[in-house]
Amino acid sequence: MSLSERIRHFFFPALTPKLLIRALLVGVLAYLFFSQVCIPLRIKGHSMEPTYGDGGINLCWRLRYLFSKPRRHDVVAVRLAGNRVMLLKRVVALEGEAVEFHDGKLLVDGKEVKEPYVHYPYHWNLSPRRVERNCVYIVGDNRSMAMENHLFGQTSLERIVGVPLW
Repeated sequence: MSLSERIRHFFFPALTPKLLIRALLVGVLAYLFFSQVCIPLRIKGHSMEPTYGDGGINLCWRLRYLFSKPRRHDVVAVRLAGNRVMLLKRVVALEGEAVEFHDGKLLVDGKEVKEPYVHYPYHWNLSPRRVERNCVYIVGDNRSMAMENHLFGQTSLERIVGVPLW
């Protein structure tokens, strides 16, 4: 078999039942993987800048919290409406903790929490509130935006879908 025939056969193999079954199996496995385990997502908005920029593309790894719960400072994908509309936010407080913002500082149980991922100055003020059972408190990294322009707050652990891969 000549080189050109081998190349043609590699790119255009004969349509045998074995090849069709293999292609169908690869297609079904790829569909299941990217719809259930590793969901593609497009980042819209500026609430997580500079960590995640507007228009970026990432994958949501759903297996991260299969046997554990989110920890403080984790970035999580939160289901808003089905698996189509999700928010990327950072966990700042866990269940049972009191969370507040005072003159641009995050306080958890009255103690200031260092946030090296927040790069822009901000002056948020939010009265203390206790995080309920089976919930976490989430907020974006870009605090230079007014509080009114952010979607943040307490969310149920059931709404947390996974974590971004990078």
